Amino acid sequence: MDASFGFRSAMVRANGLEFGVLEAGSGPLALCLHGFPDAARTWRHLLPALAGAGFRAVAPFMRGYAPTAVPADGAYQVGALVADVVALHEVLGGDGDAVLIGHDWGAEAAYGAAAFAPDRWRRLVTLAVPPAALDEVLFSDYEQLKRFFYLFMFRDPAGFAEAVVARDEMAYLDRLWADCSHVRDVSAETSCARFHKLLPRTSAADRTCASPGARRSG
Repeated sequence: MDASFGFRSAMVRANGLEFGVLEAGSGPLALCLHGFPDAARTWRHLLPALAGAGFRAVAPFMRGYAPTAVPADGAYQVGALVADVVALHEVLGGDGDAVLIGHDWGAEAAYGAAAFAPDRWRRLVTLAVPPAALDEVLFSDYEQLKRFFYLFMFRDPAGFAEAVVARDEMAYLDRLWADCSHVRDVSAETSCARFHKLLPRTSAADRTCASPGARRSG
């Protein structure tokens, strides 16, 4: 139990992986999916609020983010995330009243899960990433393309991204975090510093493959 925020930690097995989850409350499932570079604690303020509204609010650490397992097959495409989400709905006892909430890369997984298994969700809520129908608008906007630079970088098949991110204690992630969030403090108390702790147990190649390297592929 995290007494400061009122949620508890647990481990569940879904889609052949062990998932670490944070959860609070009881009632219909509200499944909250984090993005990159982030983790389940991004929902630390929302989980108690959802619990207070009568939901069982659950935020999993997505595949590859400790304490969730690293998939042996190295699959991080949207299709794999969708399968995880549907399996989590099942093992967490979700029903047709469940609510699915996704931010950033988690929004991509949420769109896919809602399309693949619409009867499992009463409502879909997404942040930061609009539906795929707006891709043409997004990718024709120069300012937005500049914000998406890392998406293209992570698609490099030669391993350039892995080398860059692993360098200098993953200083690249500090800069990316600061640019995206406008938070310049990357001390031990920041979410970015906590994010670092989820990654170093794997090789340089594994450390970055949980990032959005192939948008909407699956």
